[in-house]
Amino acid sequence: MMDKGGFSFTGERFADLQILRYEVKAFSQLNFRQKMLVYCLAQATLYGRDITFDQQGKYNLRIRQLLEAVYALFVDGNNPVEDEERQAFVTYLKRVWFSNGIYHHYGCEKIMPEFSQEWFEEKCRQLPRPPHDWQQLMPVMFNPDFMPKRVNKTDGDDLILTSACHFYEGVNQNEVEAFYNKMKREYEQTEGNNKQQPPLFGLNSTLVKTENGTLEERVWKTDGRYGAAIKKIVYWLEQATQYAESNRQKHVIELLIKYYQSGDLRHFDDYSIEWVGVHDGDIDFINGFIEVYGDPLAIKATWEGIVEIKDKEATRRTQTISSHAQWFEDHSPVDERFKKPLVKGVTANVVEAAMLGGEEYPSTAIGINLPNADWIRAEYGSKSVTISNLTHAYSQAAKGNGMLNEFVVDEQTIALIDKYGDTCDDLHTDLHECLGHGSGRMLEGVDPDALKAYGSTIEEARADLFGLYYIADAKLVQLGLVPDRESYRASYYTYLMNGLMTQLVRIKPGHAIEEAHMRNRALIAHWVLDHAEGAVTMVKRNGKTFVEINDYTRLRTLFAQLLAEVQRIKSEGDYEAARRLVETYGVQVDAELHQEVLKRYEALNIAPYKGFLNPRMILVTDNEGTPVDVRLDYSETYTQQMLRYSRDYATLKP
Repeated sequence: MMDKGGFSFTGERFADLQILRYEVKAFSQLNFRQKMLVYCLAQATLYGRDITFDQQGKYNLRIRQLLEAVYALFVDGNNPVEDEERQAFVTYLKRVWFSNGIYHHYGCEKIMPEFSQEWFEEKCRQLPRPPHDWQQLMPVMFNPDFMPKRVNKTDGDDLILTSACHFYEGVNQNEVEAFYNKMKREYEQTEGNNKQQPPLFGLNSTLVKTENGTLEERVWKTDGRYGAAIKKIVYWLEQATQYAESNRQKHVIELLIKYYQSGDLRHFDDYSIEWVGVHDGDIDFINGFIEVYGDPLAIKATWEGIVEIKDKEATRRTQTISSHAQWFEDHSPVDERFKKPLVKGVTANVVEAAMLGGEEYPSTAIGINLPNADWIRAEYGSKSVTISNLTHAYSQAAKGNGMLNEFVVDEQTIALIDKYGDTCDDLHTDLHECLGHGSGRMLEGVDPDALKAYGSTIEEARADLFGLYYIADAKLVQLGLVPDRESYRASYYTYLMNGLMTQLVRIKPGHAIEEAHMRNRALIAHWVLDHAEGAVTMVKRNGKTFVEINDYTRLRTLFAQLLAEVQRIKSEGDYEAARRLVETYGVQVDAELHQEVLKRYEALNIAPYKGFLNPRMILVTDNEGTPVDVRLDYSETYTQQMLRYSRDYATLKP
């Protein structure tokens, strides 16, 4: 799909994936110092790639290196991909690059090669210098029963022993929970009288059982685990300080460096507090061990990085929302005990991504709200961003793909979505990130990890419900954020259609829903359907199933009721209620409906998952080698970019 300006957003397709490009229009408006700041932060973003690969599976780096060695000898250069085995091999390699390892980036199941083990072993034997003892990797790659899932959340399983993510070594779930519960008790005993808020215990370490049976944390820092990669990140953060837009921004970067050097989570809190308070300037960044979706117990964080440039025109929308944060909190349908009496420091911007890295590359979020520590949100506030050039790329790629005609119930509803869909999608993302995640409060003494494996799903449901409730509020018309009181219906319909039906295209037949965001959407949609009393129904027309909404006003009441309960669960740390809600409504899949949706979707020939290529940043120098400019290049292919990253940003020895 070509933009009006001639920029091509869509790239190649393979397996269930499509590669897109995003354009960084705001970059040309920056001065030289700002461009250099972006360049240095971008380098710091790219150097975290190996960390993410290793965190998502202990064999990932070795497998990637072996695959790339085979590719270089037998496929690259003058060896075109001709036979089926080679074609399947190239597709597998591209999928491993995309997922930062051998597990599907979204479904978490192992990606099984469609080339034979015999063919691959023959090629490995011909390598003049195999990068590893490749025979040990064969069962990891080809045995579907060996470490089959990166993140397992099946109720009743030992979630640590059955998950292949590389945050733990030699420990089981009971040992992990006991270790961190003890750490929290000891902290409370020593720091409780000082009212010192506890850090996010375990966020930046691998928990290992040593040879003598004791448990210890291997902290991720410059002189610890992942040190070779973190030193490169720190180097480029240090370079960035000389181009900072303000002294306070420079101080924020220095605090992040201090945290990387010490590994002390209290230093991470210091950095997060200061980062939340910086609002001036056009450039911001996220860099570090942030989100815990990749850990079945939601303790350990996967490395990620994003460099952002403020979209000043679009930011007016999010600033309107954030400036009325107290009004939204006061009028929320949740119990008064769970509301914040004083909302602090809620800021929101629309930004353009300038570089994606780690867990945010190639597949990335379109909205982010940080920090994740509830006490920092309550005392200091939060920052939210909606990433406009990514949402624009998605929108351009989706034009004319036939989804609405295939899955929306009637022409009237299609017209409604065509008219209001993009506006409502952006607004719901803003409400979700800007206010939803920052709303509500925990009761005193409630453990932030009380919901365990269900915590991420409940938190995403809370933010989505906040957005769904308020997108239908007259206040949004008053603020000029929506054109009229009918526009919210587009959001209600597409949300329920997705949660009940269309997101099933991302699930393999016979599988349950595992990913937290998908569980959240299914939970909300199926709970509403179960309590709708005719307001929402599933109807059959010409042998096809559709969602039909008969009472939009009733829907808002249901969203309010569920939001109140989800906030109560979060605020009180009610694990059993969280488990019942998620397991009842968010996990299971109707097999018959699933098969129907897959068949209808297949006929559309659309890739269910999309990810992005980064622009290449080229440093322009004068005759003496002094930088004078930074240029963006969009010509690099997916394979070229991945091989360059593996060559130029490899830091860790498997």
